[in-house]
Amino acid sequence: MNAYALLAIAICAEVIATASMKAVKGFSTPLPLLLMVCGYAIAFWMLTLVVRTIPVGIAYAIWSGLGIVLISIAALIVYGQKLDLPAILGMTMIVGGVVVIQVFSKTTGH
Repeated sequence: MNAYALLAIAICAEVIATASMKAVKGFSTPLPLLLMVCGYAIAFWMLTLVVRTIPVGIAYAIWSGLGIVLISIAALIVYGQKLDLPAILGMTMIVGGVVVIQVFSKTTGH
């Protein structure tokens, strides 16, 4: 499977795990706990496969940049947590950095 597809799976699994973390409530709710544990297990398993092809720094930049944006969207939808303008601007800069790396860097492993 393509390394970027595996990275997308890793990011989605991590977002599901992180979004579930708030609902765990001291390990008393089994479904969110299961989602959290399985999500992180899948995320890190996929990431170990990704870094065989994509340099670890690049993979992590994409992982963290997209993860921040996606978990913020999930937190808005699931928990009603809204971001203020400085937070949105900061995340925009992070995503911009990932785009610059992907478009202009020769280390991305295209």
